[in-house]
Amino acid sequence: MYQSEELLQKVNEALDGLAYDRNPFSLYEPIKYVLAIGGKRVRPVLMLLTYNLYKDDPERIMMQAIGLETYHNFTLLHDDLMDQADMRRGHRTVHKRWNPNQAILSGDTMLLQAFDRIADCEVDKLKDVFNTFLITTYEVGEGQQLDVEYETRDDVKEEDYIEMIRLKTSVLIACATKIGAILAGASKEDQDNLYKFGEQIGLAFQLQDDLLDVYGDPKVFGKNIGGDITSNKKTYMLINALNLANEKQRQELKKWIAAKDFDRNEKVKAVTKLYDEIGIRQLCERKMDEYYDRALEYLAKVNVAEERKKELKAYAAEMMTRQS
Repeated sequence: MYQSEELLQKVNEALDGLAYDRNPFSLYEPIKYVLAIGGKRVRPVLMLLTYNLYKDDPERIMMQAIGLETYHNFTLLHDDLMDQADMRRGHRTVHKRWNPNQAILSGDTMLLQAFDRIADCEVDKLKDVFNTFLITTYEVGEGQQLDVEYETRDDVKEEDYIEMIRLKTSVLIACATKIGAILAGASKEDQDNLYKFGEQIGLAFQLQDDLLDVYGDPKVFGKNIGGDITSNKKTYMLINALNLANEKQRQELKKWIAAKDFDRNEKVKAVTKLYDEIGIRQLCERKMDEYYDRALEYLAKVNVAEERKKELKAYAAEMMTRQS
C-alpha cells in the first residue's frame, strides 16, 4: 500500500516528465506552465489511492490520473479567464502572463490532452472509464454556467448552491474515485459507493474552499482572499448570511452587494465582520463535517478490508484540514 505523499511525488514526477514535442511550442508553453506551478493534485492522488484499495500497482493507471489533473487545470485556466483573476497558486494566471486568446487556445488543447490520456487504458475498461469522464465534463460545464448565472441572481437558495458546487467541483472528485475503482476491477456496488464517497468529500472540499476564500492566509492560500466577496458570488456563506442576518445586518450586506464603486479591502473587511457577527464560519464548518461524515459512511460500505482503506481515509481527513 502506498501513502498519499508517495503517490503525490509520483504524480509530480510524471507531470514533469511529460513531453511537449508538438508545434507550435507557443501553444504548449502555457500548458507546461500551468501544470508546473504546483497544486494539491487531489484528483490524481485520490484516483491512485482508490485503485490501490484493490491493486498494488497504481503506477499502471498514472496516465489516467494525469489526464484528470490535466482536465482540472484546464477548467482552472478558463475559470481564471472568466473571473479575470490575476493570481493562481501564487503565480500570474495564463491570460495575464500571456493574453486571453492564448488562454482560450491552450485551454482547449488541454481539454483534448485530457481526453487522450483518460482513454489510454485497457480496452475492456475503456467504455466505462470514458463514459464516466464524459458525463463528468458535461456536469462540470453545467455547474460553471450555474455559477455564472448565480452572480446576477438574488433568489439563489442554499440547495441551489449545493447542487451547483456538486456539479462544478464535487463530481470531478467523485469521477477520480470511480475511475480508480473501475480500472482496479471493483464491483459495480463498490464503484457506486466510492463515487458517492468522492462526491460527499467534494462537497466538503468546496465548502472549505469558500471558507478559505474569506478566512485563509493569502500567503498560504496562493491568491488574494475575499474574491468571492468582491464578486458577490452566491456562496453557502453569503446565502446563509442573508437568511440569518437581522434587519440591520441584512441591509448592510445588501448595500455592499449593490455597490458599484468600492474599496476592495473595505468591502472584504466589512462583509467578513458581518459573517463573524452572524456565526457563518461555524455554520459552514458544521456543514463540512456533515458531508465528511457521510463520505465515511459510503467508504465503510466498500467491500475491502479496513486495513486497505487506511490511506484513503487518512487522505480524506487531511483534505479537511488544508489551509490552501
